[in-house]
Amino acid sequence: MKNLKDKIKNNELTIGSWITIGNPIIAEIMAQSDYDWLTIDMEHSAITLDIAQDLIRIIELYNVTPLVRVGTNDPNIIKRVMDAGAGGVIVPMVNSAQQAEDAVQAVKYPPLGIRGVGLARAQKYGMDFEGYQKWNQESSLVIVQIEHIDAVNNMESILAVDGVDGFIVGPYDLSGSLGVPGYFERPEMLKALETVKKVSNKKNALSGYHVVDTAFEPFEQKVHEGYKFIAHGIDILFLAHGCKHFFRNVKKSHQDINL
Repeated sequence: MKNLKDKIKNNELTIGSWITIGNPIIAEIMAQSDYDWLTIDMEHSAITLDIAQDLIRIIELYNVTPLVRVGTNDPNIIKRVMDAGAGGVIVPMVNSAQQAEDAVQAVKYPPLGIRGVGLARAQKYGMDFEGYQKWNQESSLVIVQIEHIDAVNNMESILAVDGVDGFIVGPYDLSGSLGVPGYFERPEMLKALETVKKVSNKKNALSGYHVVDTAFEPFEQKVHEGYKFIAHGIDILFLAHGCKHFFRNVKKSHQDINL
């Protein structure tokens, strides 16, 4: 089975999604749905490290790559989720080359980084540190989030950092940094995304986008725009939209029901 890093190197489209509900059933359902990767969100959820480790284990069982969106660009947090077995991290609010370098350093062992050595789940509890070390150097992923106008303005230097595998746009926070949170079609947002596209093409970078909407059309639009690392939806929205869609149809078909 080709791993995620190989797909990225081959410029293949990979599709993932976002987990914010810390229940193993959610991870199991989504991992059975043919995603290439799933991101466990520790920034905007109540998921703790012990829960994240259980979700990582379940996702791996289905040969899907488990990523963790850490809450902050903190070397201790990054080290611990990697020790728990994450295939890589998505780091929020990376607005400068130095912050990108910090993220890479936290994921990689010396001499590539500064990560301290611990023997935990990722290293098979001390039974295969050498194997993990080789995997860490070659296959672990560092994805930076471009979700602030400062990051857009500094993209060239961010993407020039050795060890950054790619980026993913966070549209809500990016639009928020422009003073128009949630308005993705405003001129200032479109201008920022055009800059993202130009820099990404210039640097031949892995370009990602989190399509929060669960509909197919917004996802397909980002595919046509050339993004190759696309997160589609969030677990809570799949649930919410499924319920809402059902009851909209109920009301249309059974107008005598008081809902």
